[in-house]
Amino acid sequence: MAIYARFDYEGRQNYGVVNGNSITELRGGLFEPHDASGREFPLEDVTLLAPCVPPKILAVGLNYKSHLGARPAPSSPEMFYKPVTCIQNPGDPIRIPADAEDTHFEGELVVVIGRPAHHVSTDEALDCVFGVTCGNDVSDRNWQRNTDRQWWRAKGCDTFGPLGPWIVSGLDYGDLALQTRLNGEVVQEQRTSDLLFDVPAVISFVSRYVTLLPGDLIYTGTPGNTKRMKPGDIVEVEIEGIGVLRNPVE
Repeated sequence: MAIYARFDYEGRQNYGVVNGNSITELRGGLFEPHDASGREFPLEDVTLLAPCVPPKILAVGLNYKSHLGARPAPSSPEMFYKPVTCIQNPGDPIRIPADAEDTHFEGELVVVIGRPAHHVSTDEALDCVFGVTCGNDVSDRNWQRNTDRQWWRAKGCDTFGPLGPWIVSGLDYGDLALQTRLNGEVVQEQRTSDLLFDVPAVISFVSRYVTLLPGDLIYTGTPGNTKRMKPGDIVEVEIEGIGVLRNPVE
């Protein structure tokens, strides 16, 4: 297992490997050959950033039975795009637009692609995964369901894609505990083994139509029920083996 982070130290942004309470800076990009620069910092002295800058972001809707309600289960993954500008750093605020009326959290496992995936089988798909992280597919339900034909702002506003705190490789992505908390109260709780379409199935399906590139993200879906957030709230998404993504709401 390895833990990779993107961080800022004294105005310089770079990738690093997390070991306990310290981070070792890497020379080179995360998805290309790299080595240690020889510089190491205490984690408390750096600012963690969203752990990668993705070329594109896809997400899966309706991927847990507990989130379907009365809706029928889809026959294939229900995919949509989020703009790369929606990404928000761990610890930085989710900013709700002034005219948004019903903005919800959606805690999710996020897959980070590590090598190109084009027409891959489910057996080949996991070889294309670099690692996983925590995500929050922030969504305004009014825009999503009532006013807009597309979800461009319902799920794509600036800061509507919190990500982090880091990327972890080597986990069993198919069976991790996911929990979302709102102001300390548990509001979502499920295991990724309950995904209707698991990580290999989603990657294989998407790769039939869209080539996935290193750094691409796939938000894999949210379980259970979601609730409206308001300024002053704190949202935490915790996934077993990864850690906690924590963001205040403004």
